[in-house]
Order: sequence, then structure tokens, then C-alpha cells
Amino acid sequence: MMDILKHTGHRPWPLPGGPWIMKQEWHDLLFAHWTVPVEVLRRLIPRALEIDTFGGQAWLGVVPFRMSGVRMHGAPAVPGFSRFPELNVRTYVVRDGKPGVWFFSLDAANAFAVWGARILFHLPYFLAAMSCAEDAGWISYQSQRKDRRGLAASLRARYRAIGEVFHAQPGSIEHFLAERYCLYTADEKGRIIRCEIHHPPWPQQLAEAALQENTMADAAGITITDRKPELLHSSRRQEVVVWAPQVLK
Repeated sequence: MMDILKHTGHRPWPLPGGPWIMKQEWHDLLFAHWTVPVEVLRRLIPRALEIDTFGGQAWLGVVPFRMSGVRMHGAPAVPGFSRFPELNVRTYVVRDGKPGVWFFSLDAANAFAVWGARILFHLPYFLAAMSCAEDAGWISYQSQRKDRRGLAASLRARYRAIGEVFHAQPGSIEHFLAERYCLYTADEKGRIIRCEIHHPPWPQQLAEAALQENTMADAAGITITDRKPELLHSSRRQEVVVWAPQVLK
């Protein structure tokens, strides 16, 4: 853990002050991305946040993966609570010169994690029935939302990494989509919240995927079901630490 905190030269700004509060490990990620008109996203995101674009286009990501080693600072990972699949729908925003991620939804197969993330981080987490398994290099992933706080949403996909591992160069689309060191959300009063994170540079690979069913974005009010992703990338593993959320003025 301390090793990743010693390597910060790739970050766009210094580490936050104070101790991190949570550690996570992410495994077998698929980054599936579609271009989306800015005006489609603008009506769904608070005006206090600028929608971040690359080449004049906004991007929407559907990202399935699995978690392990989830724990609070100073506490061990608790069996039964620290390992579960997760699936998020995201786009990219900027506030005060800090580019970050905006989540339309985060589905997880762990009721405690869903409850905790909603309370602590004000994130739109939903409970889902999920499975994630590897067979001959392919990841088979299924998710069906069960949480009545959100619209029905599901994903059935198979994906695998292809090509060599690389670290994205600044200025590339791969860097724009992956190398982000905070997330943004809003609380019940509409206040914007920033949560700082830290991780090593993403070890990425090109990917191929078959999305048999994907209604995740539709549940957020964005239609992409009749389009194939413009970009597919994968990452085998990432280690992440998270700081306490901060309400912005």
C-alpha cells in the first residue's frame, strides 16, 4: 500500500492532505465507451460541473469489474463484505480545473457496500444480482438490478484483453478516459461533492467484447443500445485508495 503512495509523478495534482479512508482493488475491468452529444449529458448533470470533452465529444462509459480487499483505513478486509462484482455507468466532468468522473449509476452485488456508499459518499449505488467468471481468458459478466430506487438495468457481456499492456500517454484518448484522480457527485441538498482518489497509472490493453444485453445507460436516460462501443479497453488489476468526500463551495 505504501508503495503506491510513494509514486505520484503521474498525478495531475498533489496527493490530498490527511490520511486516505478506504482501500480497494479492482480486477478484470472492461472500459466500454461511446461518444455522446454534450447536450444529452448536460440535462443530466449539475450546472456547477463542466462536461469534459475530447475532440469536442463527450464520452459515456460502461465499466464492469470486480472488487476485492475493500477495507477502511486501519481495519482488515471483512470476509463476505470485501469482495463483490461492481458495474458503473460514467462520464467525465471538470470542476476548478480538476478533471474527474461523474457516475450515473453504480451497481454492486453487496447490500452493505451499497448502503455504505450511499451514506458516506452520496453515490447512486444500486443492489444487483451479479456474476463474474473467467473461462479461457474470457470474462463472462452478468448483472440484473434488483434495487427499486433505480430503473431496471441489466448487462450481459463477454470480454477479454487483447494486445500488449500499455500506459496511456498524456494527450491520448486512453489517458483522458482513465487517468482521473477524483470523482464528483451531489448530495440531497444539491451541493457538489468531490472525492479524491489515488492509484498507479492504469495498465491498459485493447479489448474485444460481445454485449448481448446492455440497458445500463438507458436507465440513466441515455440511449446507446443500438450502437457498438467506439472504444474497448481492459485492465487486469488496479489498486486504489480513497479520501473522505469534501463538499465544495
